[in-house]
Amino acid sequence: MTGFIGQALIHIVPFLVVLTFIVTIHELGHFLVARAFGVKVDRFSIGFGRALFSRTDRKGIEWRIGWIPLGGYVKFSGDLDASSVPDQAGLDELKSRVSAEHGSAAVKDYFHFKPVWQRALIVAAGPLSNFALALVLLTLLFSVIGEQIVAPRVAQVTPNSPAAAAGFQPRDLITAINGRPVAESSQVTQTILLSANDPLTFTVQRGEQVVSLIATPVRQLEDDAIAGRMRVARVGLALAPLREDYSYRRLNPIEAAGKGVDTTVSVVTTTFRYLGRIFVGKESGDMLNGPLGIAKAAGGVTQQAVSYEAPPTVLMLNLLLTYLQFAAIISIGMGIVNLLPIPVLDGGHLMFYGYEAVARRPVPARVQEVGYRVGLALLAGLMLFATWNDLQKLSLFKFLGGLA
Repeated sequence: MTGFIGQALIHIVPFLVVLTFIVTIHELGHFLVARAFGVKVDRFSIGFGRALFSRTDRKGIEWRIGWIPLGGYVKFSGDLDASSVPDQAGLDELKSRVSAEHGSAAVKDYFHFKPVWQRALIVAAGPLSNFALALVLLTLLFSVIGEQIVAPRVAQVTPNSPAAAAGFQPRDLITAINGRPVAESSQVTQTILLSANDPLTFTVQRGEQVVSLIATPVRQLEDDAIAGRMRVARVGLALAPLREDYSYRRLNPIEAAGKGVDTTVSVVTTTFRYLGRIFVGKESGDMLNGPLGIAKAAGGVTQQAVSYEAPPTVLMLNLLLTYLQFAAIISIGMGIVNLLPIPVLDGGHLMFYGYEAVARRPVPARVQEVGYRVGLALLAGLMLFATWNDLQKLSLFKFLGGLA
């Protein structure tokens, strides 16, 4: 029982802390830009449910901490429904009510009566805050640990693998893939992961020779300590550097920020490329994670960070840096998801505001209703798919089957 509780704490507590922190920054982005435009706000809450702490400031904003630590939210005055994009009839009703209660001059303080460009900026501020948070965290990380480059040196070739068929040999140094130079092992691994069943042309330095080899990655089932069980693309190469393949340099704040931008852009482009490959049937979607998968990953990085034999101070520092990196990646993911053009998400709101900017009127109520139903269905489907992946990676169904 104690072991179960300990494992639950290792996985759940870091997940809730990271999730609440990231969602709070997301909502803070909405809040700060809204306040900059003079929007009236009723509540800013960290967590959901009954308030553990609540205080109302002089501007009438309630600051609350809820007892369910699963994120947070900001509530603008006059929000009529979950969509926050009322149609013309809803706007007229809200305007009449606000004018009757507070006078016609108060109407301009409500979110829904701000110019469409201001509303769009307020909505976009949430995902942009996630990208900004990731950039800050990555800049901090690169400032502290610098940049280590590990050249992609082949240490072992799996027999009967695509790499073996292509003619790879131990000690080969991969210098380019499909004509694009690579300098780090992570670049090679990432390219292979996103190229299942697509032939890749590897440029290899073999002693004094430059050799061109073609290998096609194939999917195989693997167990990862952090991500769990999933099918990933491999060619059958084990990469391990020689002494001369390591290089390291310290980064000043400007260089660290530049590296942070590069990393953020790389994660975003890789994610969209992966999603695109799912839609065209080239990827299975095994690497999509839901809440269970993220919680497992949080526990995995926790265990990995404290698995070394080192003084407690060093372990705590390593754990902190690991959490910062984990939070940066999750924050980028949240920013990407919220920009998807699904009506219940920020991207859907922006899509509606785009229509309003062109048509000079809000999206009709009937269209919004259908859009939100479809959006909820899509989002629910995505979450169910990701959760199904999580359960498969955790081998839950195999465990339950063994109980019969």
